[in-house]
Amino acid sequence: MTSRSPLILNVYAPALVGDDKRTLAAVHGLERALPGLRLEWRVTERRRLAALPQRDAWLAEATTRGEFPLLCNGDESYPVTISGRQRSAYVSPGGRPQFQVHAKLPLDATMITAAADVLETVAEGTRAFWGHATPDGAAGDIAEQIAPTLDGPPSPPRGLPALKLFEHIRSPEIPYYLGWLNYWSAAAAKAIGFPDPARDAEQFKRARRTASGGWVVQLTDAPLDLDNPAHLDALKRAYERFPEIGGRSAP
Repeated sequence: MTSRSPLILNVYAPALVGDDKRTLAAVHGLERALPGLRLEWRVTERRRLAALPQRDAWLAEATTRGEFPLLCNGDESYPVTISGRQRSAYVSPGGRPQFQVHAKLPLDATMITAAADVLETVAEGTRAFWGHATPDGAAGDIAEQIAPTLDGPPSPPRGLPALKLFEHIRSPEIPYYLGWLNYWSAAAAKAIGFPDPARDAEQFKRARRTASGGWVVQLTDAPLDLDNPAHLDALKRAYERFPEIGGRSAP
């Protein structure tokens, strides 16, 4: 299977502080998960590629300013990018600022095989609360679960549940939404009640434990495609299993 539709990765972690090493950990982790990948290019203000021979030092200096500028592999035929941004307390759960890392990767056979490792290493490297990796097409529908309409509340497609805005979720450990591959830290898993062996052994048989005690939970074997009724059903059943996700249950 080969597709150029990108894989979208987001993880949500505690805010950057001072000389924070987590930006470098995210980049190094992504490179380890994809042997041969080198993220040693930046994009200039004129939208041109510029090499970064001292990438680690450049990124470490940017981190002291609370920044994680976009890095890429310099290959426009197979683009891999990663960047991060601070999210203020006003738009974050529990009124606590967060650090969001975003990556975009080609969704081909190699990436499908490595995707769980990619998500795990970026999430663990940043000490994320939670995160996901989802094909771009499905990610668009999932985003509509949160986006308000002109008339008020969200109006999600495909019978998916409406979810609260990030700032209305009571705790940063509670995931905002589900994706194809889901990373839940030990704290996030506890907050949503995962795992329950009696309930989860079959539905989440692809789940695996991480070194930190978190979980990578894969909803479907193939990348999530919401035009596939079985995939849509798997996503809906996962929402039914975890009403805390998206702030849908009472405190």
